[in-house]
Amino acid sequence: MFPLSSLFKAFVRVGALKVIDADGKTYRFEGEPGPSVTLRFHDPSLKYSLFFKPELTAGEAYMDARLTIEDGGLYDLLHLYSVNCDYLEAYPVQRLIRAVSHRLRRFQQNNKIGRAQKNVAHHYDLGNEFYKLFLDRDMQYSCAFFESPDDTLEAAQRNKQRLIASKMNLKAGDKVLDIGCGWGGMALYLATLEDIEVRGVTLSTEQWELANQRALEMGLSDRVRFELRDYRDVDEKFDSIVSVGMFEHVGVRHYAEFFDQVKSLLHEDGVALLHSIGHIGPPSFANAWLRKYIFPGGYSPALSEVFEVVERSGLWVNDVEILRLHYAETLREWNKRFQANREAIEAMYDAKFCRMWEFYLYGTEMMFRSGEQMVFHMQLAHKRDAVPITRDYMGDAQDRFRAWEEESGQPVRDIAASGD
Repeated sequence: MFPLSSLFKAFVRVGALKVIDADGKTYRFEGEPGPSVTLRFHDPSLKYSLFFKPELTAGEAYMDARLTIEDGGLYDLLHLYSVNCDYLEAYPVQRLIRAVSHRLRRFQQNNKIGRAQKNVAHHYDLGNEFYKLFLDRDMQYSCAFFESPDDTLEAAQRNKQRLIASKMNLKAGDKVLDIGCGWGGMALYLATLEDIEVRGVTLSTEQWELANQRALEMGLSDRVRFELRDYRDVDEKFDSIVSVGMFEHVGVRHYAEFFDQVKSLLHEDGVALLHSIGHIGPPSFANAWLRKYIFPGGYSPALSEVFEVVERSGLWVNDVEILRLHYAETLREWNKRFQANREAIEAMYDAKFCRMWEFYLYGTEMMFRSGEQMVFHMQLAHKRDAVPITRDYMGDAQDRFRAWEEESGQPVRDIAASGD
């Protein structure tokens, strides 16, 4: 099985990998105790394509059933990859390929106006009915916040909304912009907390239509409006700006454009809150399989890449918070619901689509559980004193919002209902 056997010997330092090749020959690669899995190759060419493009080829071969799992499961395979990926990246051929990919990443993240909408449609316009089958009732497609291991997905997503709202320093009469508003859950939640006006912008047609429908059903369409519009085309001033799970689609070459636009749209006394996936290592590039099949143009940045651009923008970073394992737990909950509805999803699409999404959900959970991925909150403002000088105001706001939810009967149940 040369040259793949050479790569696997260097790669498997933790756990065990058993491979049955297309000719029926068995190979075993083993390191320290860890996850164990047996793979069967149904395509002789895998021993070559996996050597040069292991991440992309493994995902494609699993989707196409050219690679099947005999002992263990997909979770075990991706766990094995996650705990050994540093050794894979250190392999001489892979190190060279990654160096070339790093130089090309700006072209891979070309999210100019027009191209950005096509990239968004690839993922987010798969159909609202599909997303309803595995998201929470409020259709929050971003990292939840688990205050307790017993939190349901619905409760954890409400915790996330409450946490973000507490950092925005909202007050009655404010005008708020939600960049990348999704199906409208964050904007609608904010509008129930304060007498404010919220504008949401998205590039997904399906999200835009459902978000406006939800605003109408909740009686908030006079104060909450959603537009099918690129954030770079917005030209009004706002007291507060929020962006949840959108920055990952901006691309490194457009970071300056993003923060310059936030600065120009934010009032002098305003506050902006950015919620984004990031990674703890130095600047890198997006996983080839994820970039091709799930998030074209996507990339989760190193904090050093973000701070560097914010510094040049002239904005103050008034607060940063890192959410570590919360997205791993979120993805686990999504996958439970996906698997419970797998038959319905396969009827919508096909078995290959389901295998693709299983690979995505399990794989990204591993990135957050044992890999380098995390989520960060970055609070931005023109002024250092745009918010109180201690973080106590955030806790006070969360207590106030939680009490309002309980008194009004709005915790998760009613606000989320129109997402069903």
